[in-house]
Amino acid sequence: MSQWEVRMSSSRQAPYFFNVETKESSWTPPSDLSKDQAEALLRACEEKEKAGKVRASHLLVKHSGSRRPASWKENNITRSKEEAIEILRGYQAQISTSADQAKKFSELASVHSDCSSHDKGGDLGWFGPGQMQKPFEQAAYGLQVGQISDIISTDSGVHLVMRLG
Repeated sequence: MSQWEVRMSSSRQAPYFFNVETKESSWTPPSDLSKDQAEALLRACEEKEKAGKVRASHLLVKHSGSRRPASWKENNITRSKEEAIEILRGYQAQISTSADQAKKFSELASVHSDCSSHDKGGDLGWFGPGQMQKPFEQAAYGLQVGQISDIISTDSGVHLVMRLG
């Protein structure tokens, strides 16, 4: 049998099949692999990719002191940090009183987050140590899956963080 393995595409952030003997690559499972073999390779790749990583969503409110006080919603953000915190406290109250907090978090992030991740409900995907600003990373790693942080402050602004995985 051929020597197939699954690798992650850095450009597409998606798995692909790679034959280490022939150097052939394919987005679809090769015909010489059974369905079970292909699924086992995909699972192994997924586990390797996630090792030591967390998946989180966030709702970011920028302020005039943010390292880049602009967003997809506003070209020039002039609110103070205190105003940004008050806005986030309002979102926090809406989330905490919702029957489905994860859904409410995603809805609010989609509409109100100053991050480009708003188009994915605030979902930042999987990330590992050293990939995010320290206070954000500490909050994300300190949460249980489904848990939402209190307000945290980074150079980007103020955030609520929800751990997804």
